[in-house]
Amino acid sequence: MKTTLGKMIATATVISVAWYGSVYAEGSDLTVFDWSGYEDQGFFADYMTKHKTAPSYTFFGSQEEAFTKLRSGFTADLAHPCTDATKKWAAAGLIKPLDTSRLVHWDKLSPALTKMDGVVVDGKVYMMPFEWGNTGWIYRTDKITADAVSLQLAVDPEYKGKIAIPDAASSAYAFAALGAGVKNYANMNDEEFKKASDFLRKVHPNIRFYWSDAGQLDQAMASGEILMGWAWNQSELNLQGNKVPAVMMRDVKKGIATWVCGYVHLNSSTQSDEQVYDMLNALSSAASGKYIVEAWGYAHANTEGLAAVDPKTIKGYGFDKADEFFARSLFFDAVDPKLEAKMLKEFERIKSGF
Repeated sequence: MKTTLGKMIATATVISVAWYGSVYAEGSDLTVFDWSGYEDQGFFADYMTKHKTAPSYTFFGSQEEAFTKLRSGFTADLAHPCTDATKKWAAAGLIKPLDTSRLVHWDKLSPALTKMDGVVVDGKVYMMPFEWGNTGWIYRTDKITADAVSLQLAVDPEYKGKIAIPDAASSAYAFAALGAGVKNYANMNDEEFKKASDFLRKVHPNIRFYWSDAGQLDQAMASGEILMGWAWNQSELNLQGNKVPAVMMRDVKKGIATWVCGYVHLNSSTQSDEQVYDMLNALSSAASGKYIVEAWGYAHANTEGLAAVDPKTIKGYGFDKADEFFARSLFFDAVDPKLEAKMLKEFERIKSGF
């Protein structure tokens, strides 16, 4: 009887602990692998309301870094790649398809994004699109005029030590493709690849640093250490918010890139699906959408969130001409795997001065 009673107590304890852990899981138990800055609680207010504490974040500086780390055994529940990486991550077995029936705002997300290649892979939805924006040429307007600015200034000896571009091969080659007049960024042939690489080699002597943290670029441009940089919308907003005379060159004829990023459910996830989808639903809400436009300068996937923003703000970022940006700018699409390997190898050589 003692043994039976002990088993009954032990079983009841296990059930109680399991039930308690499921219902009362700490918000911080959820782990997110993300770009620096996306731990901003304005993005997931509904999650905070329900779970009280924020998820735990680990950051990456580039998608190449994130992929390598995940392949090496790093684990998390959610990650935040862009559409150009999703096929590669899915093929590597790093992510699982999403159940869109559990995404309460799915029908409010832009169909142009939810049906996009990279959101959908082999007929299955692997990504919940979150935000889209630009990587563009940001410059100091008190030093360079709108008429004079161009990507070609990156190779002008006059600006030696006054340039910064990302320490990420894919972004650097997108910049180089635009600067060198190469249109086939994701599938460059040998001649086009050489042309883009040669452009980066010409830029290298003018580089102050290759940035891995946007804050580094922002500080350097604010101080005047650099005058131009290949960067995201967020940097433009941060600089202008700090009264720095800087703006992103948005003329698609001169060169600007567009990207779409979102959240994926990692196969290494250990937290409950309920908690994972609580976070995804918070991120995709209209409130999150309004916040990211106003506080970060990015467009959100939720169309109701965009509609809640002052039209002047939307127009100022060019989000009122989304079709034009997607059609006429360089879109960050999945790069051919062999070409990607060449980019990674050659970019390291260029940074080393070869």
